[in-house]
This record gives sequence, structure tokens and C-alpha cells, in this order.
Amino acid sequence: MKRALVFAIPLAIFVVLALFLLRGLGLNPREVPSPLIGKPAPQFQLKQLADPAVAFSGKDMAGKVWLLNVWASWCVACREEHPLLVEVARKNLVPIVGLNYKDEPADAKAWLKQFGDPYSLSVTDRDGRVGIDFGVYGVPETFLIDKAGVIRLKQIGPITPEAWEKKIMPMVRELEKA
Repeated sequence: MKRALVFAIPLAIFVVLALFLLRGLGLNPREVPSPLIGKPAPQFQLKQLADPAVAFSGKDMAGKVWLLNVWASWCVACREEHPLLVEVARKNLVPIVGLNYKDEPADAKAWLKQFGDPYSLSVTDRDGRVGIDFGVYGVPETFLIDKAGVIRLKQIGPITPEAWEKKIMPMVRELEKA
């Protein structure tokens, strides 16, 4: 009996670990769950990119469903999603606030002039502190924030047409009704 337990316990531990590892292999690394989902968005106040004399706070969006899109002029993947953001802005589907992350304001302005400006406004986060508060570890990242200022969704990486149609826009519609 004791001999059986000596073999059974390590075998059971091995099987459990193997199952966890196998499950992990099937996960999408782009879908890292954010601990902020369902919690109030971090409060911030930053200077606007277009007019640094004017500050913007997330509180300014109270009562609105909106997107916070973290981007930078040096970000190659940001170029990938940018045409979609321009199209969304043209259709006026949801306000998009840009959080220009660890970027030079002159470079950011030139980038928006060259590729189009989909943002209701952009703010500058030159030192990345607000990005850290939101748990940003790379750009682009996009947060869907509801009327009460609660983060409802985090998109890691570029927004694709599929993610927009199947995940983000249905949630925007649902939150608009609430």
C-alpha cells in the first residue's frame, strides 16, 4: 500500500502539471486577461497633443461609451490598425481618444497629419505613467470604457476588422443601450 502511494502521488502531480501545460499551449498569447476589466479606469489628467495648454481627463468622458487607443508614431503595428480607426471615426460610431505613448509630440503630430487623425482628441503620455496605470506593456492597445468609466474590454495589439465586428462593436452597442 505504501509502495503504491509512493508512485501514485508523483504520477498524479505529473499528470496535473501536464494538463496545465497542454491547456496553456492552446491559449492565444494576444489575449492576456487584464485585471482592470470590470473596474474603474485609472484616473488621469494629461495635456492634449493638439493644444498642450488644454488638459483632458477620463472624467471628461463621463456618460459616454468610448475607446482609449494607446498608440505611438514609432509603432509599426499602429500603422496596421490605423486605417480601421480612421474608418470608425469617419462613421462616428464611438468616440476614440488617443493616448500617445512615450512619443515626441512633433513626431506624433506629423504622423497624424500623414495618416489621418481618427481621434476625438489625443493626449500625450511622454513618460508612460498613465500607460503603466492601465497595464500597457506594448502598443497598440485599446480599452473600451463604459458610461460609468469602467473598463469593459482590452484589445492587445492592432484592432483587426474581425475583432472590431465580432468583439468590440457588439459590446459598444450593448453598452450604449445601458
